Amino acid sequence: MAQTEMIAPPGAREDWTIPQDWAAYTAQDHAMWDRLFARQTQMLAGRAVPEFLEGLDILRMTRPGIPDFAELSDRLMQRTGWQVVAVPGLVPDRLFFEHLANRRFVAGRFIRQPEQIDYLEEPDVFHDVFGHVPLLANPVFADYMQAYGEGGLRAHALGSIERLARLYWYTVEFGLIRQDDGLKLYGAGIVSSHGESEFALDDPSPNRLGFDLKRLMRTRYRIDDYQQSYFVIDSFEQLLRMTAETDFAPLYAQLDGLPDLDTDTILPTDRVFTRGSQAYANKKKEEDAL
Repeated sequence: MAQTEMIAPPGAREDWTIPQDWAAYTAQDHAMWDRLFARQTQMLAGRAVPEFLEGLDILRMTRPGIPDFAELSDRLMQRTGWQVVAVPGLVPDRLFFEHLANRRFVAGRFIRQPEQIDYLEEPDVFHDVFGHVPLLANPVFADYMQAYGEGGLRAHALGSIERLARLYWYTVEFGLIRQDDGLKLYGAGIVSSHGESEFALDDPSPNRLGFDLKRLMRTRYRIDDYQQSYFVIDSFEQLLRMTAETDFAPLYAQLDGLPDLDTDTILPTDRVFTRGSQAYANKKKEEDAL
């Protein structure tokens, strides 16, 4: 949830946080949350990583209605030291990283309307809270998110935010994980999307490739549709270890001398779980050309 403009909008604090104003939600707002929650939890059974589903229970997010950020933060704080803070929309890059580095997850407070149930451009409270917050109850993933925020502040100073943004996109938002019983979902952009929850695991169209930091950070991504490639980690410990042990400054310098990779690229060095047909993306291109 980042942008470049630094001036806080009216009503927001200097760090862009605002009150959630939970009492202002209508019965229709809570009903929309419950509708989305029921649909997604039914879809995610056996598909999402167990740590995500456990987080829903640990944080008592299974109760009806949009969660109260204050109550949610109390439970998170006891578990991993994180808080959820409301913001009016996309926040500046540096502030976004500062919040993560200080274990504050920024979340939009509005919820989509019925006509937006399957797609909306700006993340709402369902994407931000249902999609992201359950894994913040997992100590290893919680540490990874803080480490990412700290890395983001360094990347901001080095002018390398675009490279690091790809890491967030392909892990936090659209990551897959390999477990004993197969591939599972953990990225917030997938688990909060009914369509992509199915597409990311079952559709023959996308590539599913083994996680490689340098390769991933060269790879463009889609913001307007389902991903053409997903990257598969072996564990959350792998993510945390990679972030903690990698010196990103020389890595950024190496990447600046290499070309970007298209979203559907497969390299000879890739560890390929699925070589996608790209049928979905190709069909969309044909439709757009008409």
